[in-house]
Amino acid sequence: MRGGLEPPFVGRAAEFRLVKDLFHASAEEGRSRLVSIVGTAGAGKSRLSWEFEKYIDGLADDVRWHRGRCLAYGDGVAYWALAGMVRMRARITEEDHSEAASAKLRETLVGIVQDPEERSFLEPRLAHLLGVAERSAPDKEDLFSAWRIFFERMAAREPVVLLFEDLQWADDGLLDFVEYLLDWSRAHPIFILTLARPELAERRSAWGAGRRDFTSLFLDALAPDEVEELLHGLAPGLPEELRARIVERAEGVPLYAVETVRMLLDRGLLKLSGDRYQPTGPIESLAIPETLQSLDAARLDALEPAERRLLSDAAVLGKTFGRAGLAALSGLAEDELEPFLQSLLRKEILTIQVDPLSPERNQLSFGQDLLRRVAYETLSIRERKTRHLAVAAHLGAGRDGDEEIAAVVAAHYLDAYRAGPSDPDAPSLKAKARTALARAADRAASLASAGEAARYFAQAAELAEEPHERAELLERSGRAATQDGDLEQANEALQEAIDLLEARGERHAAARVSARRAEALRVADRIDEAFALMESAYEALSGGEPDADVALVAAQLARLAYFAGERERAIEAVEVALDMAEALRLPEVLAEALTTKAMLGWRRPHEAEALLREANRVAMSNDFPAAALRAQFNLSGLAMEHSRFRDARSILDEALALARVRGDRSWEAVVLGQLADTLVHLGEWDEAEARCHEVIDEPRERLFPHSLSLIPLIRILFGRGELEQARSVLSQAQPAATSDRQSQAAYLLVEASLFSAVGRTREALATAEQALDQWRALHQFHYVTEALVEAAESAFELDDLERVESLLVTAERFPLVQRRPFLDAQTARLGAKLAARRNEPADEDFDVAARGFRELEMPYWIGVTLIEHAEHLLQSGRADEAEPLLAEAGGIFARLRAEPWSTRVRSAGALTTETASPN
Repeated sequence: MRGGLEPPFVGRAAEFRLVKDLFHASAEEGRSRLVSIVGTAGAGKSRLSWEFEKYIDGLADDVRWHRGRCLAYGDGVAYWALAGMVRMRARITEEDHSEAASAKLRETLVGIVQDPEERSFLEPRLAHLLGVAERSAPDKEDLFSAWRIFFERMAAREPVVLLFEDLQWADDGLLDFVEYLLDWSRAHPIFILTLARPELAERRSAWGAGRRDFTSLFLDALAPDEVEELLHGLAPGLPEELRARIVERAEGVPLYAVETVRMLLDRGLLKLSGDRYQPTGPIESLAIPETLQSLDAARLDALEPAERRLLSDAAVLGKTFGRAGLAALSGLAEDELEPFLQSLLRKEILTIQVDPLSPERNQLSFGQDLLRRVAYETLSIRERKTRHLAVAAHLGAGRDGDEEIAAVVAAHYLDAYRAGPSDPDAPSLKAKARTALARAADRAASLASAGEAARYFAQAAELAEEPHERAELLERSGRAATQDGDLEQANEALQEAIDLLEARGERHAAARVSARRAEALRVADRIDEAFALMESAYEALSGGEPDADVALVAAQLARLAYFAGERERAIEAVEVALDMAEALRLPEVLAEALTTKAMLGWRRPHEAEALLREANRVAMSNDFPAAALRAQFNLSGLAMEHSRFRDARSILDEALALARVRGDRSWEAVVLGQLADTLVHLGEWDEAEARCHEVIDEPRERLFPHSLSLIPLIRILFGRGELEQARSVLSQAQPAATSDRQSQAAYLLVEASLFSAVGRTREALATAEQALDQWRALHQFHYVTEALVEAAESAFELDDLERVESLLVTAERFPLVQRRPFLDAQTARLGAKLAARRNEPADEDFDVAARGFRELEMPYWIGVTLIEHAEHLLQSGRADEAEPLLAEAGGIFARLRAEPWSTRVRSAGALTTETASPN
């Protein structure tokens, strides 16, 4: 609530105008926009946002307004501000029990989301956010996608505004969601306004960096004349000398000027006479504190003792609090509190929330957080401990669904323990703090807020004196840190847990944690280390009773062994994983193991396809989108492997839609890369290039490297003769050279193309043969074909026809099960080229090759075959037969914008003209 001594809105006109203009641009263009207002305490952030809210409220068109406040307690309560926004939209109050809150949420969704299936997807994930449903999200994308769709459906009707206050106190998960929303909802009129102190930059130095849809406004100090104007509007009639002293001390901080006037009024040193303010005594005797903090201390000193005690109690509750909490802490009944609260409201020490849509309606709040801190610091350490315990007890006995405030309870117990670590009750408080921190971690983990979970578990581990319990908490911290991508922290926590368990002789438990550490190494692309450690963990675990841990380790070992090139080990481990997954009914392990088994059985396409489709069905029906995406990705790979490029594209389109609905950027990048590769084969180079740029043009972090997504783009650039740009892009793909075997093989293939393009032909041949060996070991014969072609072309350049023949003999000796239509077409083409070089009949093989490429719908290779055949015909003096081949090839390369090949066609066409000319 604003009222009382209301200062004029001074010195922020330019910022206010910019915020308005950016909002209208967002609404009119239908695009998301983030405006971050940053300023020190008292700089005017809240006033600027209040003026903007008044402006929005006065617009003729409807705007969906939401406000959420980040809590200062603990390390940031997971998604607290976002939950407040959803409550505000559903009109859920603090007093509503779970059933009432769920009913209101359901009713709200009916009014916003028309599709019943979509509502059934959103409701449990929003209820989870509000703490009115028990659920555990597999990853952030599972929740983020639902929360995003909730706001997008509103934005489809009217512009949406989301105001996040005190963002410097936000948990990392909330910051991630804001960035995610801005990224994914860029085609929706969602205007995000955040208020933060400069400390936010210490946590997110790259907050908004490099984004076209981000604007940062730093509120600088007001000029002296602007502070003068503020004082004139706030308290007209102030003597010039007093006004000058306030302006000098304020140093451009508007809140200092306002608080000075309020302090003088509180102390009776200033009075309102008519419409002007006058000092009640000599100006020279008016002592004005030099800092904002000392000003607030002076204001508190002027209060009645009972009011000061009440504010000290309120300061322990937080910046915002309810009457029930204050009554519990102060020992006064709510009706006894009221006279004191009304006095503090009149003096503008406290404010009250009166917005009828706010879930915090009738909640009280300190006018500024600095006032709360000053009031808190008046308490002795002993008094703080007593009050923190009282707050923890009050919150612990609160409404149902209190897991949502577990982090707040944990913070109060921790503060109470730290206030007296040597007190007799310290062990008991330590245990309560540890338990509360673990609950807070569980709540954060259930919301896939892995960073917060990792920190809470680590804090709990620090309070654990028993080694086994400490190791368990460290393990959970390490697992959460792995999910969060903080692999250094994960490695450190998991290794400490392993050391503790091994020291106690708990080898089975130590092996289980070692498997978790191996998973962290896998995510970091340290495949060989991860495989060795997972192998060791599996050996230690496999002797005991089957359980979910052993099944998961076996499935992960199989996957790692495949990528490490240890095929037999992978086959053995995947069978164990499948047996356990079936017996123990572990759908995620089952889906992952089925996918790995399909990859190991690539040479039998029908069996592999059946396994992958079942993996996808199991994953989708049990809501494991990452496992489903892995199955779909490999299903598309199987289609490519057997030269079914149209099928591959269809599967990848479906996978891309799933990745985007679920908001999984990592899988989106991987799918886009393979989709681009498929489009290259189908001759749709422009679309393939656009797909690659969807990955590389957006500055975003990923758990998976996106270097493989660059490879199709490099091939296009080579085909178009843009060698310098291809080199630049190839340097970005360098991480693939030291990743898993599949990534290494892919990198070697394009590196061979680069060596060939720049005339380093012998290096090209050696590199292509190295890629050929790696792809054969991986049993991926589509790429075996590509490597064989690259090697053969280099051998032709070196005029090493024996090497070409040797490569063709190698291909002919492949078992039938390893032969692919793409391979057959390429060996026919290469055989025709070899025959032409040796002046042997080649037409039939060229025709077979062209026919094969036509059946596969591969325009580029059709064009290559036609130009090579035409050149052979010209050398044989058969220009008339060459002309239609050159015409078709020229059309293909023109459409692909493959200029080097178009030049080659034109050169051959010139020879046709010369051959046809009379002597």
